[in-house]
Amino acid sequence: MFSKSYIPNTVTALNAFFGFVSIIEALEGNFYNAAIYIYVAAIFDLADGIVARLLKTSSEFGVQLDSLADVVSFGVAPAVLIYLSYLKKFGSWGLILSSFILLFGAFRLARYNVQLKIIDKKPDFSGLPIPLSAVTLATLVISLTEGNTINLPYNYFVIPLVLVLSVLMVSKIKYSAFRLNKDLLKDKPIYLGLIILALVLLFITGGQALFFILLAIVLFGPARAIYLFLFHKDSEKVKTNEIN
Repeated sequence: MFSKSYIPNTVTALNAFFGFVSIIEALEGNFYNAAIYIYVAAIFDLADGIVARLLKTSSEFGVQLDSLADVVSFGVAPAVLIYLSYLKKFGSWGLILSSFILLFGAFRLARYNVQLKIIDKKPDFSGLPIPLSAVTLATLVISLTEGNTINLPYNYFVIPLVLVLSVLMVSKIKYSAFRLNKDLLKDKPIYLGLIILALVLLFITGGQALFFILLAIVLFGPARAIYLFLFHKDSEKVKTNEIN
């Protein structure tokens, strides 16, 4: 008998499939295409949760499958991409550094699976979400690459960015879980304003601002943590759920 759970699980499998395609494209030297397929995998990663909630088919199996797919698409794929597109020239050090994206991402997903208690309810994130890390690296390649070479001076971003993304993934810094719904304007109107501003910047720059927008999102987490520590450490405790 056909089960509704097959539908979101198939969407999750497509996430893993396009992560695999990204790896193949990177191995063949098609770095732009490899980065694009990481985006495609991220779309399916977002879609599987939406489909599961709509069909009310969230399950432990789906959670485990999703994490395995994420390791492929947002751990292995970006690690291979950034290694072959830039870090390979540093030899063994480049190999070790690029592996941080995979290893730290896997640590993060393992922590998520251990600590997740309520499958169909995911509050704010503890640490940088692994898809955001992968998409940020993919955007660096897409937006700032010419002739399969990352343009100057943006190539200097690569090593610090890999280190920052890796550390943030296993950190306990809070990242807000963005949920696009009818209550967005009422609950967090500033989010809607930021979305509009980002769209305007993307239009003006022809998409070139996307990397810097994602970088701002990545750095907002530690910036907010520092601000709260300095100015609200006595009056307000930051409550972070240790998941994902």
